[in-house]
Amino acid sequence: MAVKVLTDSTSYIDNELREELDIKIVSLYVSFPDESRKETEIDNKTFYEKMEKKGIPVSSQPSIGELCQAMKDVVANGDDLLGVFLSSNMSGTYAAACKAKEMVQEEYRDAKIELVDSRSNSMQLGFAAIVAARAAKEGKTLGEVKEIAEANIKRSRFLFIPDNLIYLQKGGRIGGAAALIGNLLRIIPVLTVENGVATVLKTVRTKAKAVAAMVDKTLQDHVDYELCEIVVHHINCLDQAQNLAHNLREKLKMDVKICDIGPVIGLHVGPGAIGVVYYTEKDMRG
Repeated sequence: MAVKVLTDSTSYIDNELREELDIKIVSLYVSFPDESRKETEIDNKTFYEKMEKKGIPVSSQPSIGELCQAMKDVVANGDDLLGVFLSSNMSGTYAAACKAKEMVQEEYRDAKIELVDSRSNSMQLGFAAIVAARAAKEGKTLGEVKEIAEANIKRSRFLFIPDNLIYLQKGGRIGGAAALIGNLLRIIPVLTVENGVATVLKTVRTKAKAVAAMVDKTLQDHVDYELCEIVVHHINCLDQAQNLAHNLREKLKMDVKICDIGPVIGLHVGPGAIGVVYYTEKDMRG
């Protein structure tokens, strides 16, 4: 018997690493007026070309049936399961997973399934799933693996900068950032995710200053809490991401990987967005 980890497609974990750690995945959907696709089945280039022509689509969670099947695939083999999903404030995926868990355990009475609401998305969710899967590979129990995922969430931060606020405005999921909409043409926010929603860390006048502020925050967290792993996120601005990653490598003296943000989160943030996700040795939140 082993512990397996299940997450959703908005974790954006590198495919090679996901396969290495045997992390299972269920996909969310993006829906245009004339078609609906799993986000795992559409690349960013195609997606943003479609969005340019058809407008901003809507996103939707995996069906309960899909979640049930993913869970059954694990517990039917006698393994335990930890599910880690994007913020319940941003999607119904976690709530659907809770319902699916109940249904699966009605059929598999001895099945051990635990679920975690990551309170975030992208690689802030991804890192929680990754450290959990590493712990599972080490032979940790389901309870221990869950605790490790939850501890990682308390020690992680997601900072990001939209190229503009149009997508956040239309998506309607910006939480505390909503007050910025009236200042659309005058400020650039550095946003973070706290308590499950996007909130404002700082506002500046240019994107370059916003990136500098994001780097400063990252470096300060390294001094205060000691960074363990870090990735640079971007949406169709690879050159900017490479420059940021190079800058951080020079300053942090550590490996900095680059990771695309996919369509489901991308449709709420828009092309040109750039950010960092990291977790630390010490707890940032208590």
